[in-house]
Amino acid sequence: MAFAKPAATLRSATGIPTGRLAVWWLLASEVVIFGGLLGTYLMFRLGHPEWADAAAHTNTWIGAFNTLVLLTSSFTAVLAHQAAERGDGKTAAKLLVLTIGGALTFLVVKGAEWTIEITAGYTITANGFWSFYYTAAGLHALHVIAGAIIMGIIAADAYRGRELQRVELIGIYWHFVDVVWIFLFPLLYIAK
Repeated sequence: MAFAKPAATLRSATGIPTGRLAVWWLLASEVVIFGGLLGTYLMFRLGHPEWADAAAHTNTWIGAFNTLVLLTSSFTAVLAHQAAERGDGKTAAKLLVLTIGGALTFLVVKGAEWTIEITAGYTITANGFWSFYYTAAGLHALHVIAGAIIMGIIAADAYRGRELQRVELIGIYWHFVDVVWIFLFPLLYIAK
């Protein structure tokens, strides 16, 4: 028995497919959340020069490695989108699995990094810098987890040749997650 596509995938009142428009609206709300968090961080950082001492304890090499991991995962997401546009769902799914691998690598590295920091006494309650650090990086990590889960669902459908347009949608979301990290990395790791 064939299932009908949801009406939302068939509509385009604005000339933009509804799914793509929905993702952009979601990302607009995420920009407000992360923008507010990062704007607040910048204002506090400018008013607390002593935070530079706390920031000196972040590991720039670990942050740089995670940056490379996320940028590489964005590249595989682009390749997955290209495969989906060609109608090659199996290749798109395999590339999404590689992207999920990047997400998992990022999370494992972040977990190891946090273990080192917490063991050294740099906890969320240590001072204002560490509160912002764990809040911003933790919120970002939640978005990485959500993206990986949704990507897994989309990859399973893509492998079966279904709903290939969703590969682009998760790719847009994933690029947003990467862009957020591009802002977090210099603010939390480099600006010491």
